[in-house]
Amino acid sequence: MATWKEIKRKIKSIKNTWKITKAMELISTVKMKKAQELAISKREFVLEMLKVFTRIEHSLSDMTFFKKQDSQKVLAVVITSNKWLCWWYNINVFKKVNSYIKETWEDLDFVTLWKKASNFIVRTWNNLISDFSKTFTDNITVPFSRNISRFLIKEFLSGKYSKIVVFYNHYVNTIKQIPVAREFLPIEASQIKNYLYSLVEDHYNLDEELKETNISYEIEPWIEDLAEHVIPMILDMMFYDILLEAKASEHSARMIAMKNAKDNAKKIAEELTLVYNKARQASITAEVSEITAWVEAMKEV
Repeated sequence: MATWKEIKRKIKSIKNTWKITKAMELISTVKMKKAQELAISKREFVLEMLKVFTRIEHSLSDMTFFKKQDSQKVLAVVITSNKWLCWWYNINVFKKVNSYIKETWEDLDFVTLWKKASNFIVRTWNNLISDFSKTFTDNITVPFSRNISRFLIKEFLSGKYSKIVVFYNHYVNTIKQIPVAREFLPIEASQIKNYLYSLVEDHYNLDEELKETNISYEIEPWIEDLAEHVIPMILDMMFYDILLEAKASEHSARMIAMKNAKDNAKKIAEELTLVYNKARQASITAEVSEITAWVEAMKEV
């Protein structure tokens, strides 16, 4: 059995762990809220994009963005974290990728964001064509997101891939994130409209805001030329939202993991404190007994 001094050292170590995990929980909470705020901050821009899209949606049927390419290959984008300590976050994405491969038997090329994703793809002998891990940070910026989305759009429009699928954790709430395989391209016009509506319908009177879009007037440049610029912008925004969702999910998962670790550390420290008190009391009792026995022995001398 450990001595009371050894138990005291363990208690100190556990309490240090508790402090660290508590700090990491608070940091993850702040980062999660920041990712949520970034997702909310673009509502006015989304409203204007919806107004433009409403005017041009009748001219989109012939655009390549909405047609499946004549190719047997699929481009898969895998988004994970750069570190562990986020419980199920990375594992769930890896399981989703494996199950998708087994179910579809599609010929996949991979693009990865964050180190854990690239390590997984290389370790499983899949074909990795691009890795953005070195430039991917917690502070997700629009230019960084646009670089990736434009790369994906370019690959799709080249005809190399029949579709693009993104694997990531969809953010539901703080304690629930669902791994999904979301088809990014090709896309339907109705999906774009529903996406734009979902971001602003609870915050604006859309009947009033979109009233002016029913007015018929000539547009320069031509609607088709305008659509060629507007649709990539909307796709950029949709991919930016995917990155924000993935980041919010990661920070939520890490926050929950650190909270559980903190609570466990506190529980262990309390249990060890009880053991320490008993061991210390036993040691004191033994010392008192020895002194008493020594005094009694001295009386007999």
